[in-house]
This record gives sequence, C-alpha cells and structure tokens, in this order.
Amino acid sequence: MSYNPLLLLSYAGIAGLWVGAQVIDIPYVVNLMLLVTSILYAACHWSLTLREEQALARGESPPKEKDENGNDKESDDDDEEEEERPQYETLTSKDAMQFPLLGSASLFGLYCAFKFFDKETVNLIISVYFSLVGVAALTATLGPTLESVGPKFLSKEIRMKHFLPESIGGKSPWVFNVSDIFALMAGIAFNVAYFQTKHWTMNNVLGICFCLQGIERFSLGTYKIGAILLVGLFFYDIFWVFGTDVMVTVAKSLDGPIKILFPRSLIPDAATGKLEMSLLGLGDIVIPGFFLALLL
Repeated sequence: MSYNPLLLLSYAGIAGLWVGAQVIDIPYVVNLMLLVTSILYAACHWSLTLREEQALARGESPPKEKDENGNDKESDDDDEEEEERPQYETLTSKDAMQFPLLGSASLFGLYCAFKFFDKETVNLIISVYFSLVGVAALTATLGPTLESVGPKFLSKEIRMKHFLPESIGGKSPWVFNVSDIFALMAGIAFNVAYFQTKHWTMNNVLGICFCLQGIERFSLGTYKIGAILLVGLFFYDIFWVFGTDVMVTVAKSLDGPIKILFPRSLIPDAATGKLEMSLLGLGDIVIPGFFLALLL
C-alpha cells in the first residue's frame, strides 16, 4: 500500500482517543463516532487487498511493474509471491445462510454453560481462548505497523521450516519479518496482563484489533451474499434479543473483549467503586464494515 495520510490520521485518531478517554471526559457520542469512523477507515483501507485476491480467484493476472520505458517487467518471483500471499476469506451464499444458524448454536451453547455451570469457570475458559486469539490479532495488527514506522532491520525476512501437518501449521517454511517477532512478544505480554487485570482499556485494544483484522481478512464477495447475511441476522436478532432472555443473559455474564467500552465519567461510582460504562458490540462495527469495504 502507498503512503496514505488519512490512514495515518485514522491510526493516530484511534491511539489518541484510547489515551484521551483515560484522562479527560470525552462525550460518549463524540468518542464513539470518532473511534468507529477511524476503525472503519483503517480496516476498509487494508481490505482493498481482497480485491486483488478476488481477481486472482477469477483467473485474472495481477498488474505487472513497469520499467523506465513503460514496458512490463519480467519477474521470476511470481510463483514465490503467489505462495507467500496472505490468506483472506470470501463468504459464499452457503456461508451467509449458515452464519445465523451457527451463531445461534454458539449463543445458546454459551447460555446453557452460564445457566448450568459455574460462571467463574466458564469465564476462565473463555478468557484463555480470547487471550490466545488476542495474541494472534495483536501480532497481525502491530507487526505491519512496526515494519512501516520502525527501523529498516524490522523488515528483514525470516524463513523457518516446520514439520507440522499443513492443516495445523500451514505451508512450510513459515515466512515472517523481524517486526512480527517483536509484535508477537508484545502481544503475549499484553494478553498476559489483560488476563490478570481485565482492565477496560486493554479490553478496547483487543476489541479494536479484532475489528481491524475481521474487516481486513473477510469479504462478503457480492451484494447478494450481503443481503442474505443481513436478512438472516435480522431474524437472528429479533428472536434472541426480543423473543428470549438468551442474548441479554450472555452479554451480562460474558467477561471478554466482545465489545468496546466508553466511560461515561472518569469518577468511579460511589456505591460500586467502578466507572459507569457504555458499550458497543464488535458486530455493530464489523458487519457495517463488511459493506463499506464492498463499496470501495
């Protein structure tokens, strides 16, 4: 991707709002609108890579580099670049139809877990899962950022052979940069701290990373698939939110980065000693983000 001042501004906005919300009272609506706009711009910008992936899936060739005379350069690295190309997912009509069903099964499974098992134990298991996924999301988000703004040695490529089955470890060798190693170490340290403290600011970092990676790496493919998904989610919400207490019970019981929190005030409540928070579910950012990315 070429230099984009608006992309840098969006990242600066995300970081600035994250820090600012901890020290000054930012009006809830202002905080929400600016943060979500910044997240959507950054995520949709990087999702443009999906266009190239979809073009390749249709059998189209990627544009070749030009030499000084305007002629196409001949390259011997095309096959190698194809193998190293990041993997992205495009939803199919079948996936869109199954999404509300699988979501319903997962939601009801969590509801049963909180109803019939110890709440603390369930949250412990879920916290371990989110911490592991959080390491991957934070590494994938922080690695390219370090590479673009850090010293040149962070861009050095490393290849590591592995003997794991391809279904588990992917193709051998693993190809990554020095920046990815630093990002991985930072991601592990961050998620260990989050696992121990569950601080709302750390929750927001993971939630933002999940949004960025979700929109960047998944595509609806076509407007038809998007329409199928929205219709399914429409009935999903009506049933689970308004028809039962399942969604509300899970949302109140689940302690994980499935939402972004916005402090209403920086003064703790006198009775509970906690800050009054408003929240926005990650789905309310990611699903519109899919459609915005499709419009680009």
